[in-house]
Amino acid sequence: MFTILLKRISRILLIVLTTLLVFGSLTSPAKGNSLVLSANGAVLIDVQSGRILYQKNAAQQMRVASLTKIMTAIVAIENGDLSKMVTTSNRAYGVEGSSIYLKKGEKLSLEDMLYGLMLRSGNDAAVAIAEHIGGSVEGFVFLMNEKAAYLGMNDTHFMNPHGLDHKDHYSTPQDMAILTAYALQNPIFKKIVSTKVKTAPMEGEEWVRKWYNKNRLLTRYQWADGVKTGFTKLSRRCLASSATKDNVQLAVITLNASDDWNDHIKLLEYGFNNFTQVALIEKGETLDNLAKIEKGTLVAAKDFTYPLAKDEVDEISKKVVLDSESIKTGLKQAGHLEFYLKDKYIGSIEIALKNEDIH
Repeated sequence: MFTILLKRISRILLIVLTTLLVFGSLTSPAKGNSLVLSANGAVLIDVQSGRILYQKNAAQQMRVASLTKIMTAIVAIENGDLSKMVTTSNRAYGVEGSSIYLKKGEKLSLEDMLYGLMLRSGNDAAVAIAEHIGGSVEGFVFLMNEKAAYLGMNDTHFMNPHGLDHKDHYSTPQDMAILTAYALQNPIFKKIVSTKVKTAPMEGEEWVRKWYNKNRLLTRYQWADGVKTGFTKLSRRCLASSATKDNVQLAVITLNASDDWNDHIKLLEYGFNNFTQVALIEKGETLDNLAKIEKGTLVAAKDFTYPLAKDEVDEISKKVVLDSESIKTGLKQAGHLEFYLKDKYIGSIEIALKNEDIH
């Protein structure tokens, strides 16, 4: 009887062990399934390539609170003169929510306004900037939505420059990741959001303002270099962050996350630990193994690097698309080289004839 009982226990233990091994492999960090997040929606993106490395409810439309100001800042930077003075209107002075406490009629440079917008989440700065750049808040919001459409943020609509709750003001984790990756490639934006402390003048006063960045990741995570915090009673905690390690920059968006600081550290560590920037081709590399032409040699016109997990490297394929007319007339531009991951298009570069082949 005792022997039978031991056999049954052994079988049960074997089943349990087998189950743990199977599910352990399914939830390995390389697949991202083992990440436990507080966020209702989240996206991890590689800034340079735009590849999404992790997603949770990426396409769900949600409130984004002050992450809105990422769009406000980049539209202002691209359309304004940082040295120009911005006047605080009655509308800007009276806006509710977080503030840098601008006085009515106070003037501050657009650059300083942007620091107040991004470091302290000033809603008054957001309205002042919007009126300065767009002629009115409504005019600026038009520019925001125009930029969203240009970037392919197809599930986004803005109603204001600050992110206060409105039923028609929304985005998705994926769209906000696209926006953040785009904005981080602007050196002015990148400098502003990585700043921990900034001083700015206060018109009519002998002392200056001193702003500390609300983004705690800048001091909690050694690689962090941006981006923006957000909160309203309806949106709950929202956060956009970025970090750069070994010349690789990643960005994270979380929406409605009760433990956002730790969510972001988990996602950034996951990205840095499980993906490597792989050089799929180098500028000047010949393409003889992919395509040959009657006269001359095809070469890559630039480098192409892409973030890949270890098990993805062997799943890359390349396809040469030639421009026969250019080749016939002896033009350097000869077509392009397309890259695919598991048969999914991930990007392309131009290909050219070697210099000595052009007469």
